[in-house]
Amino acid sequence: MSAKVAAKSNKEPSSLAKIYLFAYNAIQVGGWSYILYQLLNYYVLQGPQFRAQVTLWDYTRVAVIIFQNAAFVEILNAAFGLVKSNPVVTTFQVFSRMMVVVGVVMATPTGKVSPGLPIALFAWAVTEIIRYGYYALNIIKVVPHLVVFLRYTTFIALYPIGVTGELLCFWWAQNYAKEHSVWSVVMPNKWNATFSYFALLWIVMLGYIPIFPQLYLHMFAQRRKILGGGGSGAPKKKAH
Repeated sequence: MSAKVAAKSNKEPSSLAKIYLFAYNAIQVGGWSYILYQLLNYYVLQGPQFRAQVTLWDYTRVAVIIFQNAAFVEILNAAFGLVKSNPVVTTFQVFSRMMVVVGVVMATPTGKVSPGLPIALFAWAVTEIIRYGYYALNIIKVVPHLVVFLRYTTFIALYPIGVTGELLCFWWAQNYAKEHSVWSVVMPNKWNATFSYFALLWIVMLGYIPIFPQLYLHMFAQRRKILGGGGSGAPKKKAH
């Protein structure tokens, strides 16, 4: 039985699955490239008068909501075995970002103007362009070593930067959530129950303490597996 399971896990996706995965990853590359363009355009090409009239969130929100929340599909891809990613690790990675977008930035006006938003968006965009590009090229078995190297090296800086931006968004949102009872349920009510969204934000923030190091070390383990100890040689193994 174990041999059958192993054979199944190593089985190549069908042609239809490959087309679907390539299309999904290619679309995500395009989407995050557009978000990166928006970010650079907002801060570099546009003047202060434009930024005084339009917030970064107003400028980028449609693309961010679409392409970040589309990452939920990755959990399904991992759960159904279409990719070799760990479903649990994928869920934590996707949930943290969806929580920032939906549960923090969209839910509070303070989250929208947090200094962590541009930091997070920059780290996310660069990471996702490289990551989805690597996945798309891996499907068609044409992955330049530079892409592999970037996929398993840039996270060293971008992952902590992104987490810093995410936590700043949480911090800017939590006071507003407390003062205005955002998405909270207070007693008395017909359910005879209470729920504090402010407390949930703090639980998620504190959850970064044990979870982030594990995910970060997991990426280092993946880097050693793919690039080897020094990371300067040819890739040892292709993995999704």
